[in-house]
Amino acid sequence: MTSSSALPDRAGRHCHNVLNPFHSAHYFAPELGAEMAGLGVNGRAGYFVSRSAPMGVVGPGTVAATFYSFKYELIAEHLPQAWRSTTPQAVLEARLRAVDATLHRLLGAEALESPEMAEAAKLALRATEGCTRHARPLYAAHADLPVPDAPHLAYWHAATLLREHRGDGHLVALLDAELDPLEALVTHTASGRGMNYRGILATRGWSQEELTAAQERLRGRGLLDGADELTEAGATLRKDLERTTDRLDRAPYEHLGAAGVARLTELAGAFAGRLMEAGAFPASLFDKE
Repeated sequence: MTSSSALPDRAGRHCHNVLNPFHSAHYFAPELGAEMAGLGVNGRAGYFVSRSAPMGVVGPGTVAATFYSFKYELIAEHLPQAWRSTTPQAVLEARLRAVDATLHRLLGAEALESPEMAEAAKLALRATEGCTRHARPLYAAHADLPVPDAPHLAYWHAATLLREHRGDGHLVALLDAELDPLEALVTHTASGRGMNYRGILATRGWSQEELTAAQERLRGRGLLDGADELTEAGATLRKDLERTTDRLDRAPYEHLGAAGVARLTELAGAFAGRLMEAGAFPASLFDKE
């Protein structure tokens, strides 16, 4: 295994940042909604069942714990009711069909069948060999799934594993920083990296009153100023969160090694750029308000 000192600073984070769009594009795609609707699962329930399906038939408590930033009551509006219409296996098969269709629409067959896609899949899968299951429920559940045969789906599978591995570790860092789900969202938005407040209210189930109360709590801790921007202490906390997440997520990138990480970042960045150009993500969630 390559030592962590061989990797440039934040190399794993940079690689994750360009891998993640390849995984997450399907959440915003009409193909996923259509596939879920075909199973009798509509609206927000489609996201909850599609991401949690590797864990089996789970209720709102498990999803709230592992997704972190969603309000429990929003999840409980959809689970476990949605599981009366379908099964985890059916959802997993439908999700993969949706991913396949989404990537074909956004990138085209030539890109999906390219040598670069096959190389990206090989590198990303090699990185996943360094992941660990303990205390990582979403990653561990996804790691039990078979690797798809098609290179673009294998790459998507590996990107999913790496995304959930980092995400599980990030939740540990959020707990250690004593940020509740909404406070975590607010500080991320205030850092300039998260979705805007309109997007938070539209997708996570929180009310404006709850958002305002979270901002007030953060001001009381000296993390937000009167304009709801991060104070110096708040900016330091967010930097510390990312450093902790990087440390907890270093194993897959150490395993791949500096040269492999650099090449995977290059390949993943090119695919992510094409997804952005194709309009894979709604700008309204991330535009400044």
